[in-house]
Amino acid sequence: MYDIIIIGGGPAGMTAAIYTARAGLKTLVLEKESIGGQISTTTLVENYPGFIKISGGELSMNMYDQVLKSGAEFEFDTVTKIVDGKTKKVITQDKEYESKAIIVATGAKYRQLGTDSEKKYIGKGIHFCTSCDAAFYKDKTVAVIGGGNSAVASALTLADLANKVYLIQLLENLTCEYDSVKKIKTKKNIEIICNASVEEFLGNENLEAIKIKVKNDTRIIEVDGVFESIGMIPDTKFIVDFIDIDEAEYIVSDDCYTERKGIFVAGDCRTKEVRQLTTATNDGTIAATLAINYVKKCVDF
Repeated sequence: MYDIIIIGGGPAGMTAAIYTARAGLKTLVLEKESIGGQISTTTLVENYPGFIKISGGELSMNMYDQVLKSGAEFEFDTVTKIVDGKTKKVITQDKEYESKAIIVATGAKYRQLGTDSEKKYIGKGIHFCTSCDAAFYKDKTVAVIGGGNSAVASALTLADLANKVYLIQLLENLTCEYDSVKKIKTKKNIEIICNASVEEFLGNENLEAIKIKVKNDTRIIEVDGVFESIGMIPDTKFIVDFIDIDEAEYIVSDDCYTERKGIFVAGDCRTKEVRQLTTATNDGTIAATLAINYVKKCVDF
């Protein structure tokens, strides 16, 4: 039996593992896909303290090495179910694990368009986070895909850096708050294109243009980069019937607690306002501290 099982091997989960293992608790990290989660696919990270610039893959491997050196175990397996009780059972596709506490750190993925050409340019012109990557497009031409609050916020941020910003919305109108509509209309370098869908991403090694369909017309727009802002999908389907989630399927949480004793949550899969690399590691630290205290106080296992 483990003291703590951490579900998810991204920055939140690995940070938690470093803390729990260093506290002397027998720790297991279960990850279903790749070390580092979303950050592992990021070409360049420039907003993480201590590194002026580093690839997401390298940063992920640095974290992974630190997890192992701290004494935690790391397994690749897909969790399908959690069973609560005096101890907790984590059911995977291949095994059944038992622990005193659990930290859920499964993260969330940016919703993508799903076009055939999209995957080729992710990290090579297609981005999802303006806080992370907007600075690359100073004095350049970019497009934002989406028309909700987050898309409009991204467009406004980019408008202060880029020469030209296209805001491409599938629907007839923007769906953001009215005040945001007023703000965006004051920006002369933002062009709003409604009733438009992205048909194809074009380029060679890097993205160079997008093909969009506006009603019945096709249009090619030359861009240096694209920011997709059409929502996120939390990885919580395996526990939707087990734990309290909101309407968007994020785990309802106040300061990394859940409503179930001994089960904590960290990172992008929980309800929170800011989802960044730094806030993920912050959550990992908090959830680990809560879990350590829980295990050490509850001696009757």
